[in-house]
Amino acid sequence: MKSEFLYVLPASALPYHRITAMDVLPWLAALAAFFLFDTYLSLGTQILLMVIFGLSLDLALGFAGINTLGHAAFFGVGAYTAAWYSLHVSPEPLSGLALAALAAALVGALSGALLLRTRGLALLMLTMVITVLLHEVANTWTSVTGGADGLSGMSATPLFGLFAFDLYGKVAYLYALGALFAVFVAIRMVTNSPFGLSLRGIRENSRRMELVGVSVHLRLVAAYTLAAAIAGIAGALSAQITKTVGLDLLTFQLSGNILIMLIVGGVGRLYGAFIGIPLYMLLLDRAAAVNPFHWMFFVGLALILLVRFAPGGVLQLGQTAWARLRGGRQQ
Repeated sequence: MKSEFLYVLPASALPYHRITAMDVLPWLAALAAFFLFDTYLSLGTQILLMVIFGLSLDLALGFAGINTLGHAAFFGVGAYTAAWYSLHVSPEPLSGLALAALAAALVGALSGALLLRTRGLALLMLTMVITVLLHEVANTWTSVTGGADGLSGMSATPLFGLFAFDLYGKVAYLYALGALFAVFVAIRMVTNSPFGLSLRGIRENSRRMELVGVSVHLRLVAAYTLAAAIAGIAGALSAQITKTVGLDLLTFQLSGNILIMLIVGGVGRLYGAFIGIPLYMLLLDRAAAVNPFHWMFFVGLALILLVRFAPGGVLQLGQTAWARLRGGRQQ
């Protein structure tokens, strides 16, 4: 089976396992932020969990080519599951995280098995429909979800029985950073595996992959399920850290926002989420601080300029500039 993938994909698609500066810099930056910007740890934690959410979308969209506008469905399922588990079963955070991932994966598998038989605009609309349906379920199933009031008042026991969540958000930040590292390692292993190579082949030419005997539908469902589980982890982290869950986690707006953030960084590049999401969220924060009334104008202007001059995202822009710089030096 492995030779089958190698035949379908060019040699340039094969992964490289060596550690580069790109592998180290995001983690150094995250640790530096922990020590240098301790008054912004709350924002930093939100950025970290949104990076996890962005990685899950990148796995589905960037690597498997699954077009979706309903990824918030899995984020919301994970958040509600973790919140309900904390309130009614146990406040232990890691088991709540695992249960949230399982619940989101189940929703992803069931919906993916049906939706991924379609393509194009039909798939986009159906993914949105799933989010709308879940939003309506959360709004009406008040005994479980709290309806329009949502869920609040969750608690969390100390991590590993040792590290209690503090008011300054230090433990929450490191908790989110640890979860991000685990998710990143898992996604990198998946995308660098023969399964990941087959996903790239399906993204580029699904018909050709079918002709060489690859079960395209099953692999897409598997990728969609894994992406859903990771999105559920991000949602669970949000619920555990903010201690509140509402209907806004099951909206098209959240799906659209994470898609924009990923496009800003670069889709299908693994590190696009690490660049686009912090840039976008910091831009929102600074623009709102400078002009609370017209801050969206500046955000929109920045996005227009980005699409005009860097349609492949900031990561592609940086790689192009670096390649030109190296070429100039060699000459």
